[in-house]
Amino acid sequence: MSNSESPQAPETQEARIDIRHLTVEQLAGLGVSQIAYVKPVMMNGTRHFAIHAADGTPMAVADDEEVAFAAIRQHEMLAAMVN
Repeated sequence: MSNSESPQAPETQEARIDIRHLTVEQLAGLGVSQIAYVKPVMMNGTRHFAIHAADGTPMAVADDEEVAFAAIRQHEMLAAMVN
């Protein structure tokens, strides 16, 4: 069989999204169930670490950074630090 006669793989169509055209609701929902953010906060004069969902919803407060990141990983989410 020559190259011109070889079966061709079916074409795949990838879904592409231009984030510049997302609605406010779509943008807010990106990664909500997969990403959590850790932000240092002061509470009663002591530094703690607040954990927020991607949409900004507060989820928890940890006494130290390592505990905050461990809690996020335990829930099979990706963690990001926000300063």
